[in-house]
Amino acid sequence: MLYLKTFTFPDVNTELDYLWANPPTHHESYYPFKVLSSRDLFKLEFAPITILYGDNGSGKTTALNIIAEKLKLQRDSIYNKTKSFPDYVELCEIPLVDHAPAHSRIITSDDVFDYMLSVRTLNEGIDLKREDLFREFMGKKYADFRLQSMDDYEQLKGINEARRKTQSKYVKDRLMKNVREQSNGESAFKYFAERIDENALYLLDEPENSLSPARQIELASFLADSARFYKCQFIISTHSPFFLALQGAKIYDLDENPASIKQWTDLENVRAYYDFFKSHEKEF
Repeated sequence: MLYLKTFTFPDVNTELDYLWANPPTHHESYYPFKVLSSRDLFKLEFAPITILYGDNGSGKTTALNIIAEKLKLQRDSIYNKTKSFPDYVELCEIPLVDHAPAHSRIITSDDVFDYMLSVRTLNEGIDLKREDLFREFMGKKYADFRLQSMDDYEQLKGINEARRKTQSKYVKDRLMKNVREQSNGESAFKYFAERIDENALYLLDEPENSLSPARQIELASFLADSARFYKCQFIISTHSPFFLALQGAKIYDLDENPASIKQWTDLENVRAYYDFFKSHEKEF
């Protein structure tokens, strides 16, 4: 499914005209001007899965943020915009017939990190509650208690329960499951799975961050199925071979100048992995 077919960035002359009319002071940045044009990247044509490949500084994240801003996509984490950023976005063009469903969104590394940080904060609160319950258990289990009236009945029930159960059983019955039982990778995968729904456009910025190779493969399979069976479109910035190998993905190599479309097996990063493992083949 294609919700977005093409996206056009300002050409060199348009950028020069803007900068001539709006010269930045020495305190200001004209970012994102000159970033994508330095790669001769002026137009993207999309497939159901499109990948922007390149090293840090290649402009792949910049391109995603520009597209997300132009389409007014949902996002969880705020990001810094320069004074020139809205003007640059205004100069970009998308076909009038293209639209993104309302629940489309961009998912960034910051979003995933903030989610895992929230999980960690929740765990810290749970841990404090657990310590309180440990003390409560010990106090009840070894309490010297005598029933004086029916008003003491609930306290007696608690003491008898503590004496019947182990400490861990007593605490678990009163405490919500600790989210830390999931690893960071599991939490990151859960974040993607919960936010990617049917019939929408999703921009993913380096989804491999915080994911083990096994989890990257699992997420790549999830994305492929979402595109094939659930009418999702993905634009992904990555240099992970597990996402680059997605079947049918259209890959723009932003390390090239001009940026060009390549097969995943021809990318420098993938070739480096291949050569490394090939040289150690006999050790497997």
